[in-house]
Amino acid sequence: MKSILKVTIVSAISLLSACASVPNGPSTMALPGSNKNFNQFRHDDHSCRQFAHEQVGGTTANRAASDSFAGSAIVGTVLGAAIGAATGGDEGAGVGAATGLFMGSLIGIDAANASSYGVQRRYDGAYIQCMYAKGHRVPVSGHIEQQPTYNTPRYRHYPPPPPPPGYKLPIPSDAPK
Repeated sequence: MKSILKVTIVSAISLLSACASVPNGPSTMALPGSNKNFNQFRHDDHSCRQFAHEQVGGTTANRAASDSFAGSAIVGTVLGAAIGAATGGDEGAGVGAATGLFMGSLIGIDAANASSYGVQRRYDGAYIQCMYAKGHRVPVSGHIEQQPTYNTPRYRHYPPPPPPPGYKLPIPSDAPK
């Protein structure tokens, strides 16, 4: 029974972790510049990929995803085993570890996607900057982002309120009688 549970959990984790696959290169396209030939473009592409790889600390998006996923699964297993042991002894520790592994893996998938997205975004930014600096064409946004404007309250000048009931305005001394 325990071996079937282990095989099921390992299979589920393997299937779910396969969903977090990210390419190891730029996810954006660059085109040769106006005065550049294709061989120069290939050379610049290679050097810009190296530059981008260095800018993300030598980490690929897949590596960041794997590290994040594994860390979450390990933490989930340890916490699950500790909680299971505290509540149900040896058998509870096993059930808690399995549950913790499963929940940690689910959380790890989300963490892996977030880590991989962040690394890929930084990689793409460095790659695009490098290719643009070397004179190649890079994608640009179709709209111009504006700084957020904050609606400050507009102050109006309202007339003063009417006098209270029973109040009589004083008559100026120089008023005609």
